[in-house]
Amino acid sequence: MSSQIYKDIYLDNAATTQMAGAVEEAMQPYLRENFGNASTMYSYGEDARTAIEEARRMIAESLKAKPSEIYFTSGGSESDNWAVKGIAGALKEKGRHIITSRIEHHAILNSCEYLEHLGYEVTYLDVDSNGMVSVEALEHAIRQDTTLITIMFGNNEIGTIQPIMEIGKIAREHQVLFHTDAVQAYAQIPISVRQYPIDLLSASAHKFHGPKGVGFLYVREGVQIPSFIHGGGQEQGKRAGTENVAGIVGMGKAAELAHHGMRQRIHRETMLRNYLMEKVTHEIPGARINGHRVRRLPGNVSMSFEGVDGASLLILLDEDGICASGGSACNTGESRVSYVIAAIGVPEEYAAGTIRMTLCGDTTREEIDTAVESLKRGIKLLRDS
Repeated sequence: MSSQIYKDIYLDNAATTQMAGAVEEAMQPYLRENFGNASTMYSYGEDARTAIEEARRMIAESLKAKPSEIYFTSGGSESDNWAVKGIAGALKEKGRHIITSRIEHHAILNSCEYLEHLGYEVTYLDVDSNGMVSVEALEHAIRQDTTLITIMFGNNEIGTIQPIMEIGKIAREHQVLFHTDAVQAYAQIPISVRQYPIDLLSASAHKFHGPKGVGFLYVREGVQIPSFIHGGGQEQGKRAGTENVAGIVGMGKAAELAHHGMRQRIHRETMLRNYLMEKVTHEIPGARINGHRVRRLPGNVSMSFEGVDGASLLILLDEDGICASGGSACNTGESRVSYVIAAIGVPEEYAAGTIRMTLCGDTTREEIDTAVESLKRGIKLLRDS
């Protein structure tokens, strides 16, 4: 293996982000001095409860939600599981039909598969070549026994943003609950549950410079969802277990930071994202961009290269100190073409050469230039070998 040429350039922010310094500072007191259990009655417990409720307020404010509609979890996968299995179980007397898409995160797809084993029916909507769900096909799929629609806000692999407003309106018209996996979208783009007709929403702190192992589920007031973890009375009796106080505090701080100056950050990331896409398509022969060119997450660039093995290319990038991925971090080690790339119909000669670079607010133009030069060298080496 060659020695590293560059200082590490981190371009895999969809997998996880670096925790912000201010987040770590906010968490520190609750790791040592203020170590109390929030369920106790003395001052240590009161301090922990106050900190948790302040974090809940911050997150609710970022969504234009009520604090009572925010439930803390261990992350996006738990939130997705709770939303899908919880609503399916709560409404099973009304019906056992769920609608989702073929390019959802595995937390959704595997939850739906689990429910199919229990006798539920699931409609998996196809997507177009940009990864977009057809709202017409979705409405056509709704039946009398449909109880839940779950469509992700922004795709983790290709960045495409779904028509959430239209889907939510259709769900409301048909009196079907609507859940969105917003793990990639929350804190990356503005989301207001006052504007979007969303009933449930999942998010995870480590996707927006918060700590790992903590997330939340938004549940609209009036939506009845059963407990997912049974035990004590935490989280309004819905999610038992001693609260991860430091993690929750960190997530609240990360949410506050992410939503401060968000529009300027979106503009900057979008400009850099477009710059990266233009450089790749103009400077590298046999390159294509996956996902919608405009309706996509600000920092997401999925690209495929003709006649190249993506895993080998990632190794060469890593040798140059550049961190990228083949798609979802949850699928690392799988040799087959990603189900998302297959679903959008990427030609076979390109599909195996797919990689993803995802930016953040700290990414620079110089880092992108360096990454593209490394890409060019690596692709040439692989094609010539």
